[in-house]
Amino acid sequence: MRKARAKVEPLAARAQRTMRAGPGEAEEARKSRKKPWYIRIITLIKFRNFGKKKRDKAGGITSMTEKPQVRNEQLEGPCGLGCIVIRSCQRFNNIHCFLIFYCTLVISQGIVFGLVDLSIDTLRRSNHLENIESMVLSSSYDISSCLVVLFITYYGGRGNIPRWITASSFLIGFGSLLFAFPFFHGKNYQLTVETEDICKELKTMRTCKKSISSQSKYVSFFILGQTVQGIAGMSLYGLGTCFLDDSVATYSAGIYLGIVDASLIIGYALGYAIGAPLVKPSVNSTFDKSIGDSNNEYWLQTWWIRFVFVSIIAWSTLIPLSCFPRHIQGTERIKARKQKRPHFLGRKYKDKEFETSIRDLFASVWVLMKSPMFVCLSLTRASESLVLVGAAEFLPIYLEHQFFLTPTEATILSGLVLIPGAALGQLLGGIIVSKLHMYCKGHMTFVIVTSAISLIPVLFIIFVHCNPIPFAGINEDYGGTGQLGNLTAPCNSHCRCSSSLYSAVCGRDDIGYFSPCFAGCTYSKTFNDDKTYFNCSCINEGLTTSDDQGDFIDARPGTCDAKCYKLPLFLVLTFSTIVFSCFSEIPIILTILRTVSDKQRSLALGMTYVILRVFGSIPGPIVFKMIGETSCTFWGTEGCGKTGSCWFYNTTKMAYLFLGICFLCKVFTIIFTAIAFGLYKCLLKESNNIMPIPLKNLKEKKKRIDL
Repeated sequence: MRKARAKVEPLAARAQRTMRAGPGEAEEARKSRKKPWYIRIITLIKFRNFGKKKRDKAGGITSMTEKPQVRNEQLEGPCGLGCIVIRSCQRFNNIHCFLIFYCTLVISQGIVFGLVDLSIDTLRRSNHLENIESMVLSSSYDISSCLVVLFITYYGGRGNIPRWITASSFLIGFGSLLFAFPFFHGKNYQLTVETEDICKELKTMRTCKKSISSQSKYVSFFILGQTVQGIAGMSLYGLGTCFLDDSVATYSAGIYLGIVDASLIIGYALGYAIGAPLVKPSVNSTFDKSIGDSNNEYWLQTWWIRFVFVSIIAWSTLIPLSCFPRHIQGTERIKARKQKRPHFLGRKYKDKEFETSIRDLFASVWVLMKSPMFVCLSLTRASESLVLVGAAEFLPIYLEHQFFLTPTEATILSGLVLIPGAALGQLLGGIIVSKLHMYCKGHMTFVIVTSAISLIPVLFIIFVHCNPIPFAGINEDYGGTGQLGNLTAPCNSHCRCSSSLYSAVCGRDDIGYFSPCFAGCTYSKTFNDDKTYFNCSCINEGLTTSDDQGDFIDARPGTCDAKCYKLPLFLVLTFSTIVFSCFSEIPIILTILRTVSDKQRSLALGMTYVILRVFGSIPGPIVFKMIGETSCTFWGTEGCGKTGSCWFYNTTKMAYLFLGICFLCKVFTIIFTAIAFGLYKCLLKESNNIMPIPLKNLKEKKKRIDL
């Protein structure tokens, strides 16, 4: 009896488990025990039944409980590659896994941006490109994105957004290869330089063998690559932002968007980090004069590897991103929990269905442009972009000439201030508005307050400067024997000096000179990588020191010590300004997404990108380049008969112009946001009067909307 009971109890327990598991799971468990291991692995792969859909559509054979096809398109789908669905991969069908691959793709394009900026600067010097050609290379990304963003955001927002982002992944990798292609071949521009930067022996021979076809090849491939990157970027950011906002809770969207924007800046920093060690100063520079064509050749031979590396990173996200469905698992539940949001832009068109024709596209754009609130929010983004463009263009130059740093030191310090400051500001801005559960009014209030706070360090930055050091021919007249603005004086008129070679030295009289030749030095020594100059005819004063051989040193390479210790304070104030300025990026995007209808959100973001490009990133470099030119006090010359770089600036004038424009941009940000804030309050009051809310829900509803 005990043995029989022991046999019966396991059977009963097994039957009970089978009943709890359900008939489907019990049948599956029974079959899996009999099937071999390779059959069980194959059964994990499920194929979608496309034939049944065609038959139902053609023959009209549908179940009584089947939902219409229009509704099926809105349902969440499984994670799979085409018709292949792997059950074990469904655990990755969530927004967190999508965010990992999405941010990886964003980082890869950020790396491209960093490498391209370094490449354009080097190509401009090596190929002696005109200013117009350099500007076309720099702005081709913005121009191409402006031309396609409306079409991409309008039609892409109606389709499968993960598929569009997958296409962006391919385009980013392909565009990176276009940048790499010109560097597969050797250099096409020969520049032979023989220099000895001392008096009487200065010989500068520059043989310019410039191939027009090779130059056009470089320029054309870079323009084509920038165009492809611009098309990919609009699919990546315009549609990806809407997809993230759809897939997360209302008050969590700011965190996810902040992570994405911070990823782009991190990628840009990585591009600079992996590319900067290979970029050497040009021959027409103060430092590293011994570097010749060998390093330029090495640069050209190895530079393409970086772009190929970025292509591999971008294409590694192709398959994972293509596996995500149109709606990630949990999207429908999140949408159901989201409150019904009032839409104020084009409310009389809320019941109108815009089709896919070009006429409907422009009608949708016209609806957005007729809204003053939307235009003000878009102009806010444009004014903020001008601040960042100006900081990126001007900060290295300002640091170099205001605090007497080398170009390398100025570039590194600018990157350490701009990149972490912008990333931290955008990330914290998204986190703060999400954690405080802010909505439209809260977002705009946050932008106004943080923008006003950022004006405070800007005012203090103007007063943080160093006194200029004496420089012969610029602000010192060779002891009364020369003229300001003229590097040549009686003491060096016999030296045949050239202003095409800037190699600053500091004399023992604590006066800087453009080069040893302009100081009248006729003899030089190099010991332990330290170069010293002797017998300088223009240096007659100051303490004399002798070297190991008893010769009296007259000058040393580099600029004189300014005895200024205000650089740390300047960097702290600049970092604070950048952080508070970038606080407004995510709240403005969220406000635009919350005030337009669901069907116009992607197009609204695309329209803001057009306004941002037209009024911000496209004219920004031109405006700040003009500021630099008006502040220049001495221009160098190049060996090919062209005007070279600006070697000296009026730093006081430069500071007032640069900081004045940044201050004005922040004021415009406050004004545009305040106007949008007032319009929002008026529209909200009208909405409450038209659609009265029950008294018991009024306080809760008003609290959620107004926050």
